[in-house]
Formats: sequence, C-alpha cells, structure tokens
Amino acid sequence: MDTRFVKHKVKHTEERYVEMAREVIFALFMGVVLGALGGVFYLAIAEATRLREEYSWLVFFLPVTAVLILLFYHVLHDDKDKGTNIVLLSIQSDKDVPLRMSGLIFISTVMSHLVGASVGREGAALQIGGAVGNFIGRFFSMSASTKKTLTMVGMSAMFSALFGTPMAAAFFSLEVVSVGIMHYGALLPCVLSSFVARAVASYIGVPAPFYDIGRIPQFEGMGMIRVAGLTALCGLISIIFCMALRYGETYASKLFSNKYIRAAVIGTLVLILTLLVGDQTYNGAGADYINACVAGNARPFGFILKIVFTVLSIVAGYKGGEIVPSFFIGASFGCLYGNMLGWEPDLCAAIGMGAVFCGVTNCPVTSLLICGELFGFEGGWFYLLGIAVSYMFSGYYGLYTSQKIVYSKFKSNFIDKKVQ
Repeated sequence: MDTRFVKHKVKHTEERYVEMAREVIFALFMGVVLGALGGVFYLAIAEATRLREEYSWLVFFLPVTAVLILLFYHVLHDDKDKGTNIVLLSIQSDKDVPLRMSGLIFISTVMSHLVGASVGREGAALQIGGAVGNFIGRFFSMSASTKKTLTMVGMSAMFSALFGTPMAAAFFSLEVVSVGIMHYGALLPCVLSSFVARAVASYIGVPAPFYDIGRIPQFEGMGMIRVAGLTALCGLISIIFCMALRYGETYASKLFSNKYIRAAVIGTLVLILTLLVGDQTYNGAGADYINACVAGNARPFGFILKIVFTVLSIVAGYKGGEIVPSFFIGASFGCLYGNMLGWEPDLCAAIGMGAVFCGVTNCPVTSLLICGELFGFEGGWFYLLGIAVSYMFSGYYGLYTSQKIVYSKFKSNFIDKKVQ
C-alpha cells in the first residue's frame, strides 16, 4: 500500500478528530453562556408578562409599541429583518448572521410581551442562539462546516434553556433546516449544548414545564381512528395557520405601503380584539392556557381566535415567533375535539399540540420528543400516530420560508423545494 496514501488518511482522520474536539469544547462553552442568557431572557419575559397581567392598561400601548419596534430595527440597520429564516439560510448556504440580531430580538420580544402581542418566545430563542453560534464560528475563523454546526448548537442551547425540553431542542436544529434529512454531524455538540444549557437555566430558576394528563387509555382500534381524525384536521389547521401568516403579510403590505402606518393600524386591531374578548387569554404566548386545555376547559373556538391574534401580531411587526402560539392552537383544538367526542380531552390536547407543531415546522422527531417531555412518554404510541398523520396532511407548508423540503413527504423522491 502507498505510504503517502496511508499518511494522508491518518492526517485527515487526525484533523477530523481535532475539529470534533473543538466543536465539543465550544458546545459545552456555548451551553453555559446561552443557558445563562436563556435564563435571563425567560425571566425578562416572565416579568413583562407579570406586569401586563397586573397592569392591564399596558395593552393600550400595542399600537405605539409596534411602531417603536420598527424604528428600533431601522436605527440598527435591519429594516429587512428575516427572523429565523436568516438563521436557516446561514446553515444551508454559509451566510453570516449578524450578531446584532440577538440584541434586537431580545429587546423587541420583551417589548411585545409587555404590551400583549400574541407571539411566542422560541422563535426569538432560535435567532439569538443561531446568531451567537454563527458569530463564534466567524470570530475564531472556523471552517464553513464547523460554523454551521455552531449555529445549530446555539439554536439547540437557547431552545433548551428557554423551554425546558433538552431532547427536543437537541433534535430541532438538526431537523428544521432540511425536511427529509437530519444533520447528524452536529448531533453530539447539539446534545451536549442542550443538556448543559438546560442545567444552567434550571439553576437560574427557569422551570421545565410538565402537564399531567392522567390515565392513558389502551392503544386500540377505535382510539387509533379518533387520533387519526384529530390529527388529520390538525394538519389542515396547520396549513390554514401558515397560509394566514403568508397572505396576511402580503395583503397588509398592499393595503398599507407605509410600514409604520401598517404597524399602528394592525396594532390597534389587536387592541380592539383584546377589548372585545374582555380578557387577555389570547395575548402573549399563551403557554399557561395549555393547562386549561389539559384540564378539559378550552374555549370552544379558542384556536380560531389565537390564529387571528397571532397573524395580526406577526403582520404588525411584533417579535417572538409563532411556535408557542402553535402549541396553544393545537392544544385548544385537541381539547375541543375530545370534548365533542366525549373521549379523553386531556390526551387529545396533548396530541393536538404535537400535531399542529409538527404541521407548521415539518419536524416529526422533534414533535414526538416534545410531547414526551411535556406530557410523559406513556402516551408515545398516540403521539407518534398523530404526528405521522399530521406530517402527511400538512403538505409542503411551513412557518419558515427558507426551510427546504429535500425529500418528498409522500414518496422517496428527491425534490429540493422550499416550503409554501
């Protein structure tokens, strides 16, 4: 055998192990840093939410806050904010993610929650984590592949710290970029950063939510039919939600060419809807509402109102993301479905939440893990069936326009197209 070939292979292997060691070290470091940052972010949002609930008049600042957020982005030269999409693009094509994005989304998300915009927080977490990871890769002049890995590592760490689901967080960044494939090369660093970030956030005082859905019924034929019916509808609701967001932004831009007027008018609409509802159930992320759904007490058409509130809030320019609102929508519809059939509304709420999340993100593995971590793995068979059905029925729609469908959902065909 040619000794030069052997030496080349040995050198290549050594370089790869050195690169892996660097990724692991940085993953641990980022887990600590982003775990702390995620903890601070969680506490800031929690305090903003507490203040809004204590001083309900803060919702009257919805219109002016929408305008202020736009001005904030304009002053810092980020008028064409692409949100989480730019993070996904950085992994697909080695684009840089500006570090200032992390500060912008942190402050604007807290502002949005303070006045009651119907937005989440995990979308912001993905942007903060992705921006920090990408910056570290650039700062240390790492290779393109390592920089992409660190971007995913940052996403996993912030998601885990903020939401308290380290298993789901580790897989989400691997799965969300390209539907149909997994970026397994980043598995170990993403897992490590996720677990470390969760431990740090927990130490700071960020809780890991868990919803007790009580007794799990036997997995049998009639139950399977009920779950399939529920999650087929959840897949369709996912399409409606994604289409409403897409068309809402398009029509609002045509109706109001001036983005500041658009923000003020639509922010006022959110305020008017809040006053008409008479409470703030549909303002903010609505994570606590899942408790009511699990208890079987969801409002009959709460999922529709949450879609309307969230679409208007995103179109107005408030920041935070759509993931937690999708939890709200799925849990609310699932509870309604269970109550209408007289069959396990608590379990249906859990299944509906996972199904809608899968439908809007196209991430079935993450959806299964997040159901298990939030509701317990005893109902795993029900969750898996529901997620599989929703994954098929939600088609090629999704929250993130930069997300690629690499392989068809219906056949083992390479299609490489963006979500609708």
